Amino acid sequence: MKLKAGDPFPKISLPVAGGETITIGKAHSDDTWQLVVVYRGLHCPLCLRYLAQLEKLKDILLKLKVEIVTVSGDPRGKAEKLVSERNLTLVVAYDLKLDQMREWGLYISHPRSAQENDRPNPEPALFVIDEKGKLRLTDVSNNPFLRPDLEALRQGLEYIRSREINYPIRGTYV
Repeated sequence: MKLKAGDPFPKISLPVAGGETITIGKAHSDDTWQLVVVYRGLHCPLCLRYLAQLEKLKDILLKLKVEIVTVSGDPRGKAEKLVSERNLTLVVAYDLKLDQMREWGLYISHPRSAQENDRPNPEPALFVIDEKGKLRLTDVSNNPFLRPDLEALRQGLEYIRSREINYPIRGTYV
């Protein structure tokens, strides 16, 4: 299944490192957007670098009223280890199930070895959901080497969010 730009984003609730639960697909305030970054898991060095870059942009995105949620299929222990070892202040949701990965249209891979992971993992994806719960931006990759440039994303979100331009949802032509 492929999610379409402009469609309502499927809402799911997931646990987050630290003991809370978050609803993905709905921002916490009426004028805030939600940036959802799907990462492969603690085993992925490219994901760790990407999350570190994202951590540096957190305050800028929050000023643009864009909250960040990261999510993987990792279990609780790996999510908490990620937060503590990498000193992340990002919201780290975990335990994304296979049916939820499919509902979001993610590519899913088998682990290359037992040392890498003990379960299938989602490949990287990025979604931006607006205050109405509609999918504004989407990027879904089938491998760890393709991901949106976070600085370009920041610039784009700044352009869309900080001006009164009523920028349309792109990619909706049928």
